[in-house]
Amino acid sequence: MIRLVMPTMEYEEGIRDFRREFLDSGSKAEGSGNLLRYEDTGEWLDYLRIRSSADTAPAGTVPFTQYIAVREEDGKVIGALQIRHYLKGDFALYAGHIGYSVRPSERRKGYGTQMLRLALQRYRDMGIDRVMISCVDNNEASRRTILKCGGIFDSTYYYSASDQTVEKYWIAL
Repeated sequence: MIRLVMPTMEYEEGIRDFRREFLDSGSKAEGSGNLLRYEDTGEWLDYLRIRSSADTAPAGTVPFTQYIAVREEDGKVIGALQIRHYLKGDFALYAGHIGYSVRPSERRKGYGTQMLRLALQRYRDMGIDRVMISCVDNNEASRRTILKCGGIFDSTYYYSASDQTVEKYWIAL
């Protein structure tokens, strides 16, 4: 079992270990609020505070709430998850309401599904009745997770900025 928590300095060691594993593996940390760019955890937390409100987020961006997924039995940071407050621009076209990733050494254990289900509950609590979520077309694990959580395929979109084809799904809450 995992729980979603707001990242704080209390989790600094786990966050740094999570980041290091992604950097060492060369894997992307989707939904991590650009964690891979920040060597200093405090600077990353400052970035997250700015991006969490429409009043402080840079123009043209979407405010979001950042979570880390922490395994209850040992406190290990298993994943990162971002809940976007609304959609506009590229987020409405390809990224969707939710971004998430599971650390490479903990994949294929059901954590992605747990994380997505917890995120969907947060949206229900916010009174949102459906969310858009996407994955690149060759990410079979993410596709299976989305489908397991009720995702209904909508369309495929080529995103030229990343040279990727993205599959868009909707989940009714």
